[in-house]
Amino acid sequence: MKAAVCTQFGEIEQLEIQQIDDPKVSKGAVLLKVLAAGVNFPDGLTVQGLYQHKPELPFVPGVELAGEILEIGEGVKGFAIGDRVLGFSQTGAFAEQSVVPAATLMPIPEGISNAEASGFMTAHATAHYALRQRGNLQAGETLLVTGAAGGTGLAAVQIGKAIGATVIAACSTAEKLAVAKQNGADILINYSEKDLKTELKAVTDGKGVDVAYDVVGGEAFDAISRCMAWGGRLLVIGFASGTIPKLPVNLTLVKSYSVIGVFWGAFTQREPQVFAANMQELVGWYMQGKVKVHVDETFPLERTVDALNKVMHRQVTGKVVITPHA
Repeated sequence: MKAAVCTQFGEIEQLEIQQIDDPKVSKGAVLLKVLAAGVNFPDGLTVQGLYQHKPELPFVPGVELAGEILEIGEGVKGFAIGDRVLGFSQTGAFAEQSVVPAATLMPIPEGISNAEASGFMTAHATAHYALRQRGNLQAGETLLVTGAAGGTGLAAVQIGKAIGATVIAACSTAEKLAVAKQNGADILINYSEKDLKTELKAVTDGKGVDVAYDVVGGEAFDAISRCMAWGGRLLVIGFASGTIPKLPVNLTLVKSYSVIGVFWGAFTQREPQVFAANMQELVGWYMQGKVKVHVDETFPLERTVDALNKVMHRQVTGKVVITPHA
């Protein structure tokens, strides 16, 4: 089969499209024909050797996918050959075939395309876990989302609205803010043109935000840390700016707010029953039209480098998807 292969940690451009052996199904897993694979910021970090998880070399990057079941491993129940499913694994999605743990799989409901399904799990499930379990977001509260036009940012905007929050979207361009508005954002802040700290204080009448969903880090985090409401929850999702910020902890004391880390991958392994319940609620919202996957662009497998670079350079509104059999 064809696959994008990382033979050494380094620049994304060193990824190679190679012919490699078809993967073998293992106990508790299924072999999928990959119909579409979602591209995420951590995929690029993993190729560069900068992510928390470093796979053994060589490896095929990509963690989330939609696929058709080709073979079922020992001990797997509830699925049949030919089923269309979505799922995730630590590696292996950017290929024509992939072996995926059955515990992560769920059927793709009718009406959801392969591209949408492949980009649904990581972004939306991360945002759902962050806002439901970690941030305990409540109807009527204010939610700030940075990077609000990216895959997980748009997901947080949609989920915030589904919960009943007032959503403040912060983006770097007017075009990205327009996408956030189309997805339900109530208040828009262009932080490349206006001071984020000043704007947050103005739009919240000095109260600050109840929950902040920060995927950017850097200067944005510095501003948010000074604009949290009493008892607020600042959710640390990622550092798309490339800068890991330092927190003046005295600010958490005087405003009694919490800074909370969100590591969705570990959550799925530690609390699988909660994860399954989360996915059921998300799928229900999807079928009701409350959440959706905005697919920015699809790429053939041969252009995996281009797909990753588009995500890493923050040129995406919504999700980028790779279609190996296009």
